[in-house]
Amino acid sequence: MYLTAEKKQEFFTQYSNDVNNTGAPESQIALFTFRISHLTNHLRSNRKDFGTQKALLKLVGKRRRLLDYLKDRDISRYREIIKKLHIRK
Repeated sequence: MYLTAEKKQEFFTQYSNDVNNTGAPESQIALFTFRISHLTNHLRSNRKDFGTQKALLKLVGKRRRLLDYLKDRDISRYREIIKKLHIRK
């Protein structure tokens, strides 16, 4: 499995202020970005996997909504997470 509990814990400690705060927008965005990159690599070799393609589009939409939420609430945290994850907009 590509996403273990230890890997998730690493995201939560690296991108969030509190280890137990797994619902922080920064940690969720980082987790979604990791999953998006994994699914993108999978789709490069399996072009006709339409179920994965739909899941990828849903994840991108979720990440976009979280980024919009963070942008409305605190622009400095938004800019910081964009810079850390190298997400261009």
